[in-house]
Amino acid sequence: MHSNQRRTAKGPTTNTHDVIIIGGGLAGGTLAALLGTHGIHVACIDRDNPKATLDAGFDGRTTAISWGSQKILRAAGVWDALEPHGCAIRDIEILDGDSPTLLHFAADEVGGESFGWIIENRLIRSALFDRMAALKTVDHIAPAGALSFERDDDSISIILDDGRMLSAALLIGADGRGSKTREWMGIEQRFWAYDQTAIVCTARHEAPHNHIAVEHFRSEGPFAILPMQDDADGTHRSSIVWTVHGKDVNDILAYSQDVFDAALTARFPDRYGSVQQMGKRFSFPLTLNHAHDYIADRMALVADAGHGIHPIAGQGLNLGLRDIAVLADLIVDAHAAGDDIGHADLLQSYQRQRRADNMAMAGTTDTLNKLFSNRSRTLSLARKIGLRAVSRIKPVKNFFMHQAMGAAGLLPDLIRDAQRKI
Repeated sequence: MHSNQRRTAKGPTTNTHDVIIIGGGLAGGTLAALLGTHGIHVACIDRDNPKATLDAGFDGRTTAISWGSQKILRAAGVWDALEPHGCAIRDIEILDGDSPTLLHFAADEVGGESFGWIIENRLIRSALFDRMAALKTVDHIAPAGALSFERDDDSISIILDDGRMLSAALLIGADGRGSKTREWMGIEQRFWAYDQTAIVCTARHEAPHNHIAVEHFRSEGPFAILPMQDDADGTHRSSIVWTVHGKDVNDILAYSQDVFDAALTARFPDRYGSVQQMGKRFSFPLTLNHAHDYIADRMALVADAGHGIHPIAGQGLNLGLRDIAVLADLIVDAHAAGDDIGHADLLQSYQRQRRADNMAMAGTTDTLNKLFSNRSRTLSLARKIGLRAVSRIKPVKNFFMHQAMGAAGLLPDLIRDAQRKI
C-alpha cells in the first residue's frame, strides 16, 4: 500500500463527484470537457495557474491535431472555438539528410481531408478552460495540488493542499510524464532518456508555407517545420521543433539572434526565403515512458501519465486523446446504465482497448528515431530505399497517410455519435 494511501472498509457514501481528474492540461481538460458534455460530474484538479498557462511565454509549443483528434475535440465541445486558430496541414514532406524530398503526402490523395491542424497549446488551453467553465457539472479547481488519497470498496477520495476532501467513484491521472497518480497506484514504468533535446520556437519567413508540414531527418534528430496561421499583420509563421544532441543544446540556446536565424534559414527549404525567430526559445529533454499497467482499484492513467513517446511523428497528444475517447465512452455508457463507473471490469476493458495501440506507437517512434538519427551509410541507403518504396506503392502510402491523419482506427461510439448530431 502506498504511503499516501489509506484503505478503509465503510459503507456506501455520497461522493462529491463522479470522477476526479488529476491534471488540467490538454489531456485532462479534454477528458473533463468530454465527460461534462454528457452530464458526468467531474472535478479537474490543475496544479498550474490557468492565467499563467495562457501566456505566450509559458512553453511556446504547438500541437498537431490529427483528423481523428479533431473529432474528439468537437465531441468535447471545443472545436468551434479552436477552428479559427488552426492551420490546416494539406501536404507533408519528408526529407532524409541532404537528399531532395523523398516522400510527399498530399491531402488530395486521401479524399481532400486535411491531415491535421497546427494550433498553439495556449489557445487549446483557453478553449478548454472556457468549455469547463460553461459546463455545470465540471469543477475546474486551479491552482491546486492533491496531497494524498484514501480508497475503499465504493469510492476514492483525495485531500487537496487547501484541506478540502473530494470523493468519486473513479480517479484518473492525466498529470503527465512525472505522474503522481501513477506513483500512488504503485505502478512501475519502462523509462529511458534519449540523448536529445527539442528546441522549440516560432519563426517568421518571407514566403507562405502553403500549408505544408516538413519533417527533415538529420543525424542529430528530426527538424520539423509546422505551418501556423499568419499573424494579424500577415506575417507568415511556422512552429519549429529542432531536435539536437543533449551536449549541444546549451550552445544553441545561447546563439545570438543572427546566428540562430542563420541556422534556421540553412535548415529550411529555399522556397521559404529568409527566416527569423519570433519570441522565446524553449527546450524540452526527450524521454520515453510506458507504465506497466494503466489501471488499479478505482484508478486509471491516460495520455502521458501512462505513456510518453518521442515527438518524431507528432502523435503524442493524439495518442492520449484516443485513450480519453475510449475511457470516456466506457464511463458514459456505464453512467447511463446506472453501473459503477469505477468497476474493475470497465477499467480492464479500457486497458485492453488501448495498450496495444500505445505500445505499437511507442515502439514505432523509438525505432524511427534510431533509424533516422545516425550517420550509418548502410542505414542511409536502407532509408532511401524504404521511403521510395512507400512513395511508389499506393496501398502502403495510403496506409501511412491514414496513420498520419489518425483515421486508421475505429472511433468509439461516443465520438461517432457526436459527429452524427452535428
